[in-house]
Amino acid sequence: MKLNTFMASIFSKIVAGDIPAHKVAETEDFLAFLDISPLVLGHTLVIPKKEVDYIFDVDDELYQGLMLFAKQVAGGIKKACPCDRVGVAVIGLEVPHAHVHLIPINQMNDMNFANPKLKLSQEELAEVATKIRAALTQNP
Repeated sequence: MKLNTFMASIFSKIVAGDIPAHKVAETEDFLAFLDISPLVLGHTLVIPKKEVDYIFDVDDELYQGLMLFAKQVAGGIKKACPCDRVGVAVIGLEVPHAHVHLIPINQMNDMNFANPKLKLSQEELAEVATKIRAALTQNP
């Protein structure tokens, strides 16, 4: 008898509502939420709700939708978090669920994943999420 070795990723548990997250945007297919150990204030993760481990295994339509959704979320981050740009990183080793990091940056080193992570309270994270959500609802 073969045992099912599949276990939902932490991101799938967030999608299911089993684990709380500071959501900034959501559609039927995608979710954006704050990284709980951010490199900088506003560091956001964007995921497809469908669990796929490796981003380049995501089917083309979902991949394109993910990137368009990330682009929209990045616009809200740029308005809400003072920065020159919003950097994009796809590493994919930390969690077996395709995800895109959107990171407000003012210099190259802001995206160095070896940097110490910020330790923010739940209240601070909630405040940042609220600012990004508000920026996403503003007209361009």
